Amino acid sequence: MPLSVVIITFNEEHNLPRTLDSVKWADEIVVVDSGSTDKTVEIAKSYGAKVWVESWKGFAAQKNSALEKATGDWILSLDADEEVSAELKQIIRGVLMRPPIVDKIRETNPSGELVAIPINGLFVNRKNMFMGRWIRHGGFWPDPKLRLFRRGTGRVTNTPVHEVIEVDEYRKGSIHVVSKRTTAPLIHHAYPTLSGYIEHMNRYSSLGAEMAKQKGKSGFSFINIVIRPIFTFVYNYFFRLGFLDGREGLLLHLYHSVYVSWKYAKLWEITRKPR
Repeated sequence: MPLSVVIITFNEEHNLPRTLDSVKWADEIVVVDSGSTDKTVEIAKSYGAKVWVESWKGFAAQKNSALEKATGDWILSLDADEEVSAELKQIIRGVLMRPPIVDKIRETNPSGELVAIPINGLFVNRKNMFMGRWIRHGGFWPDPKLRLFRRGTGRVTNTPVHEVIEVDEYRKGSIHVVSKRTTAPLIHHAYPTLSGYIEHMNRYSSLGAEMAKQKGKSGFSFINIVIRPIFTFVYNYFFRLGFLDGREGLLLHLYHSVYVSWKYAKLWEITRKPR
């Protein structure tokens, strides 16, 4: 059962070799680049990837464009800063060697027997790294993501930020199952530096403000600008045990709470009436 790996890129020369090394065993690698000015495209081609260069259309549209170019029976969707662990590689190869993935469920039928049926997707647990440390608490682990699915059954949701993959249900009569989950980790080398994390939060707060605007949310208020960020920090750092991740955990949750304040401040900025 051929596997296609799909990745979207922009100036990822530092991350891409690690990602491609972890999936060089795949049958096909599809890279959709949005005009990198570094060596991203050359690196992708050196690994035998099929490369397209397209103008940026937003995260969801760009990823869906990459999905449409895949030809394998199964698709593994990755970000350019993610790495398939050795454990996850074995899980995926096992799925491909013994298709389809099956789940045994008991349906209401005359015999009451267990029926084995195929499913369309596989959730993986993402292992998020921050400044070189694995963040195990504060809601950052296990961070399940649906990344492996049958071609033609999955698409990326059309949202400005926090886009996710949704797969169709596999149906056979009244039986339907969407996905299973594995604990084998997908390693996310998200934020190697503090400055990179702050830049990322600045960019994502702008996208989050646009998303909140589409939902008709209001912006400037004492609750949104002050109380909500404080609550976010207290909840993740104390109640969800983020403090157990040391100094890195403190910085991560502190600046994540600042992101919440930025998002609502920017929402107010883009929705307010000019004086």
